[in-house]
Formats: sequence, structure tokens, C-alpha cells
Amino acid sequence: MVKGLLHHIELNVSNLNKSIEFWGWLLEELGYHSHQKWDRGQSWKLGDTYIVFVQTEEQFLNRQYHRCCTGINHLAFHAESREQVDIVRNKLIEKDITILYTDKYPFAGGEGHYAVYFEDPDRVKVELVSPI
Repeated sequence: MVKGLLHHIELNVSNLNKSIEFWGWLLEELGYHSHQKWDRGQSWKLGDTYIVFVQTEEQFLNRQYHRCCTGINHLAFHAESREQVDIVRNKLIEKDITILYTDKYPFAGGEGHYAVYFEDPDRVKVELVSPI
């Protein structure tokens, strides 16, 4: 355990199957492994940190998420290299996943910030950043 390191993140999702399909390959590409699985959720773990996806309860499904409202704006992950960012970007294209800021790729975050930005099935923005 490292003091201050995130222990876990739990995200409620509108469609668990779509989210598992989206996040599973991505997290495994980044070195995570399947950690827990139950009928209303699944998690992936890397080191001491894990990410949990839980099916939103029916009574709350009518509330749409938007990253500009109060709450989480996006999740950013470290890539091991610029090449990994490019590989993931190509896989996103193959999977027809919405990529953001395509006209500014790979420097949408500014000069020297090599990254790809995209959206999960609930429109949560995800960023994959290479080391400098």
C-alpha cells in the first residue's frame, strides 16, 4: 500500500454489458486483470488499485451523465509509450469508439502532451497519455 494512492474507483454504468465490452479490452491492454465479477458488476485491478463498474439501478437510469456537470470530468491513464497510444487509437477506430479532438491528435492537450481522448458508452471522457 502506498499512502495517498487511489484504492479504487467505482462507476455506475447505464449498460453493464456495453461497459464491460468497452473497458475490458482497454484495461487489459494497460496491464489490468479481471478482479471480481458478479451479476451487477465487474472490476479490474492493477497493483493495489482497482476499477469497478456497477449496473445503475433502474430508478436512476433516467439521469444522463455529462462531464461538464458537477462530478468527475474524465479518467486519464498512463501509457507506456507513444506507440501504445497509437496502437490503442487504432483499436478505438476499429471498434468504432468515439474519439475526441481528432483534428488535434496527438497534441490536443497541448504541445508535448501526447495523448488520445475518447468516450466510454456513457460518454465518460477517457484519456491515454504517453510519457514525455
